[in-house]
Amino acid sequence: MNSKDLRAVEHVHKLTEIGVDCLKIEGRTKSHYYTARTTQVYRKAIDDAAAGRPFDPTLMAELENLAQRGYTDGFFERHESQELQNYRQGASKATKSQFVAEIMEYDADSGQAELDIKNKISVGDELELITPEGNQKFKLDAIQSLKGEPLDVAPGSGWKVRIKLPKHVGEMAMLTRMFEPVKIETAKEI
Repeated sequence: MNSKDLRAVEHVHKLTEIGVDCLKIEGRTKSHYYTARTTQVYRKAIDDAAAGRPFDPTLMAELENLAQRGYTDGFFERHESQELQNYRQGASKATKSQFVAEIMEYDADSGQAELDIKNKISVGDELELITPEGNQKFKLDAIQSLKGEPLDVAPGSGWKVRIKLPKHVGEMAMLTRMFEPVKIETAKEI
C-alpha cells in the first residue's frame, strides 16, 4: 500500500549480523527483467556481507536505474514524511537502462541470437547482455531481419531480429539498452 517499493539492500550487512539467513525478493507483480536485475544486486550484497567486505553503494544506484516507482527502506530508518511517499512522480528519476529484448534462440557456431524485441534498438546503441552467469556491455554493430536483410532499427514490440552477441549465452538471457538519465523536474523546481 506504499507508492514506493521496499529496498533493504543497504541493510543486508546489518541483517546478516543479527542472524537473518534468508531474504525474499518479491517479483510477482514485476517483470522477469526487474526480478532478475534485483536478484543480481542482492546476490552481490549478500556475498559481500558473507565475505566481510563493506557495502558497495553502487548497488543502490543499480536498483535506482531500473524502471520502477522509487524506493523506501521502510521502517529500517526514520524518514521525514515527504521522503516516504511519491505522489507527484510515478517512476525513478535515474533510469539509465531499458529492457529491450529477450534472447529466444542462440547459435553457438555463428554467435547469432534471435531476439524478441520489447523496446526499440538501433545500430550503434550501447547494450548490456544480462545472463545468470554475469552481464556484459557491448555496442550493437548490426541488426538483421530473420530473412538475413540488414536493418538499422528494430522499432519495438512485435519485431523479431538477429544480432551477433559478444559471448555464448544459455537460457534466460536478456538485453537492455543503455542511455543517459532524463532529468525530471520535481515540484520544488517547477
